[in-house]
Amino acid sequence: MSAGTDPVRDGGAPATAGAGGGRRVPGERAAGSTTAHDLAVRHRLLLALAALLTLSLFLSYEGVHGDADPLRTSSAPAVLSLDTALYALGQAEADAGAATPTSDFQKQISVAAQSVAAAAGDDAGGPSARQALQTVAALITVYAVKVQQAQQQPAGGVLREAYLSYATSVLADPGSGILPRLKVLQAQRRAAVHRQTSFGPLLWCGWAVTLLLALALVCCLLETQLFLRRRLRRRYNRGLLGAGALLLAGLAVTLLFTVWTHTGMTDTRRLLDRPLSGRELNHAGRATAAYLADTGLRAAAAGWILIGGILVMALAETGLRRHLDEYRFRPR
Repeated sequence: MSAGTDPVRDGGAPATAGAGGGRRVPGERAAGSTTAHDLAVRHRLLLALAALLTLSLFLSYEGVHGDADPLRTSSAPAVLSLDTALYALGQAEADAGAATPTSDFQKQISVAAQSVAAAAGDDAGGPSARQALQTVAALITVYAVKVQQAQQQPAGGVLREAYLSYATSVLADPGSGILPRLKVLQAQRRAAVHRQTSFGPLLWCGWAVTLLLALALVCCLLETQLFLRRRLRRRYNRGLLGAGALLLAGLAVTLLFTVWTHTGMTDTRRLLDRPLSGRELNHAGRATAAYLADTGLRAAAAGWILIGGILVMALAETGLRRHLDEYRFRPR
């Protein structure tokens, strides 16, 4: 190199060996002419992957956590309330044939009525289910009145048998009785619990796409960091390192929250998947509350996914912007 020639700079006009256009140093033209383009490609790819990952992670996270709060506040309590009503009515039926009115019968009728009212208040099945439960509540009143009228009649009397027969039909008639109505509603509530706790093909596909996008973004961040180190002699880029750290931390937290929530939902479904009675009802209520604890708080974290995605894009933009501006107007 002659004495008056400047050193070669990455991205600038390549220097020559002499005034007459001497031989170029191998690789300088390619490096100088493609750096701006390579930076722009990596910049666009990072932002696109970050945006797609944010959207995919948000939808996948909502697909699991979106049903957790309705399950905790509506569907699971409705199942327990209907099981309680069915059990109480079964106990009341056993006391209905007593010679005189008993406090146990009145107690079970009261429990059944309160449980049906609670199930209606949970609004788990919408207006149609609420109307059906109001009908059941009215029929429970009719049933209790007819049993009381029967118990006031002499044992073995025709009128007593007539009242008891009518009460039995109100309670258990296959077409319109209280018990068949409650069992239909209970089957609907259990089906709703199954839908809310299922991890179907769409969710599996969504989480698979999310993890693939996360892996692609991590690889792209790492490759861009290596590119800057190799081409521009920049050992570390704080923006890219911050984006990578935020990405990995956010993904780990959302995966952990999802596993906790889905495990609690699965345990709840397993617990409520069979008829409960007696002491099992109290245990199921406490266990369900424990399984679904904090699901509302974890569901609220979905908004932070969007914020985190914006921050990842901002960090990637900050990390590359100075180099993009530096090489944008350099001569080729």
